[in-house]
Amino acid sequence: MRWRRALVALVLVTLAGAAGTALARSAGDPARQDPVRAVSAGLRCPACQGESVADSRSPIAAAMRQVVADQLAQGRDGTEIRRWFVQRYGADVLTDPPARGVRLLLWGVPVLALLAGGYAALRTLRPGAAGTGSAAPWTPDARRARRAWRVASVGVVALVASVAITADRLDPPARPAPADPVAVALQLAHDLETQDRYDAAAQMYQEALRDRPDDAVRLRLAFALLRAGDGAAAQRTARDVLAREPDSPDGLLVLGLAQRNSRPVEAGDTLRRFLAVAPAHPAAAEIRRLLATGREPAGP
Repeated sequence: MRWRRALVALVLVTLAGAAGTALARSAGDPARQDPVRAVSAGLRCPACQGESVADSRSPIAAAMRQVVADQLAQGRDGTEIRRWFVQRYGADVLTDPPARGVRLLLWGVPVLALLAGGYAALRTLRPGAAGTGSAAPWTPDARRARRAWRVASVGVVALVASVAITADRLDPPARPAPADPVAVALQLAHDLETQDRYDAAAQMYQEALRDRPDDAVRLRLAFALLRAGDGAAAQRTARDVLAREPDSPDGLLVLGLAQRNSRPVEAGDTLRRFLAVAPAHPAAAEIRRLLATGREPAGP
């Protein structure tokens, strides 16, 4: 009976120590004191190698932190925010994506082993399990039961170890490739535009262009710059597109609108050329009204 009491005491002391350690770490963890950092630490920076959004200094990470802060201000919790990112960029945007494949055994087997071990311990080690009275533990049946318990314990440990080794070989815990930084930057830019934050959106388009020079992205950048009030930069970006595609309808549209304050005569010529190239463009009707009345359009 003494060894049972010692075993129970050891388990209780271990659990109490683990709980105390966890509480101490929680109290001293700066991430818990900073909710934006706590959520951002669970997101991977698409433009970095092995850095979380909380630690990265890249513009994409900064935009993602701002999204986290905005959503926390709207009353969403960390789980909802991480789910929002996963829906847009996939599970690999998480620093610790859900376990998949054979590695799931590393979670399932220990739990099953613990349940089975607890049940076996109750059946074989409780007083009177193999007989009745205080002499029951010394009966042949009790000794066989204890021997079987020891053998089973060793077997469970060996099983867990073999599963861990096999799972590590079949499905190594390599870090998944981060989400495509261009796709993340473009999605962030779109989200920022819906919030009328055009300066930040333009920065995200510029980040995307560094990795993927594409005229479609340049045009989105030009429109964002125009809406942010930077007409000169919008003109330069539009002219860059038109140098390769002189009849680009969106290039002519954003250039003409950007010229209205600095070069109104050229703006009219550019917008009339836009109408000649794309008379059925969704913005064509508004541009016709603009040219007829001289009023500023609502925007592209």
